[in-house]
Amino acid sequence: MKITIISVGKLKEKYLKQGIAEYMKRLSAYAKVDIVEVADEKAPENMSEAEMEEVKRKEGERILSHVQQDTYVITLEINGKMISSEQLADKMDQLATYGKSKIAFLIGGSLGISEAVQKRSDYALSFSKMTFPHQLMRLVLLEQVYRGFRIIRGEPYHK
Repeated sequence: MKITIISVGKLKEKYLKQGIAEYMKRLSAYAKVDIVEVADEKAPENMSEAEMEEVKRKEGERILSHVQQDTYVITLEINGKMISSEQLADKMDQLATYGKSKIAFLIGGSLGISEAVQKRSDYALSFSKMTFPHQLMRLVLLEQVYRGFRIIRGEPYHK
């Protein structure tokens, strides 16, 4: 299985980089995992609705330029479907079983994802109704993907 995480913005925090490196190392036994960072758009504090949509549109174009046609796309969205770790594992297992060996998880910028990215999405996933920094979501996502592979293989993992 080939998993790509496409995320807006550059990771700066050392603790996040260390956590991500750890899960990338752990995941290497299960799948080929790549992280693609696309540039974020400068977004001043007081933007109009139209300006916010323009920022999301530009970031969305950058995200979609890295998505291949034969890739199953899972977007991380606050209004996506909330599922358990076991259900995510089952979803990943089903995708692999039915020939969807390329999966891309898309993480938008601070304003979320564009309408075009939502339209390209095959599955909208939510980790919570709460808002998280998009850089932190990379680490949380990697941990859940790793947990998913452990569940699929019936391997122990702390609860």
